[in-house]
Amino acid sequence: MAHSGINVLLEGSNFSRLMGGLWVSVWIAVVSLFFGLIVGTVFGVLRTTKSRVLRFILRLYLEIFRIIPTVVLLFLVYYILPRQLHINMPADWMAVLAFSLWVAAEFSDIVRGAIQSVPQHQRESGLAIGLTRFQLFRYILLPQAMKLEVPAAINLATRVVKTTSLLMIISIMDVINVGQQIIEANNSTYPTGVFWVYGLIFFLYFIVDYLLSLWARKLTARQ
Repeated sequence: MAHSGINVLLEGSNFSRLMGGLWVSVWIAVVSLFFGLIVGTVFGVLRTTKSRVLRFILRLYLEIFRIIPTVVLLFLVYYILPRQLHINMPADWMAVLAFSLWVAAEFSDIVRGAIQSVPQHQRESGLAIGLTRFQLFRYILLPQAMKLEVPAAINLATRVVKTTSLLMIISIMDVINVGQQIIEANNSTYPTGVFWVYGLIFFLYFIVDYLLSLWARKLTARQ
């Protein structure tokens, strides 16, 4: 067992490095979701306005970010944007920017659908008692829409977590990048270590996404 592949996980600080890489992936996902959900909520509300021009612009924004692969978006934000706009930001925050733009686009559609699913008579009742459009959204539409959109938001969160596996392409030390370094450094000593390293990475992603999916199912069952 001296050179058993599983020992690569126990060699030196390899396991703690993988946990550190997982933390990088998770915090980028969480911060991206925080900003993306806020912006997406605003965009989702604006997509229900009467302005055709505004609705068209936001719809175009959504379609653009749905069409562009996330890997291309990361390249554009990390390599092209800094050169064109002379922006100097760390790679992890550039990743947050890319993911936040994507999350905002996806979540705006969720918010729009949730708002439009609120029965029409509640809108009419709110306006009938003298509520302004802002008050209508704040006290009637958004509270109900938020309950409807939570499961979809959690499902979006699982997608974001899984997509953080692309962070290695912009040299961020996420769990995938750390795992690759460990494999390359220990390949001669632990030839089968690759299976254990990637097996652990798969298990870590599975646990995080499974817990989020389980949470989404429970919330859906309560509604």
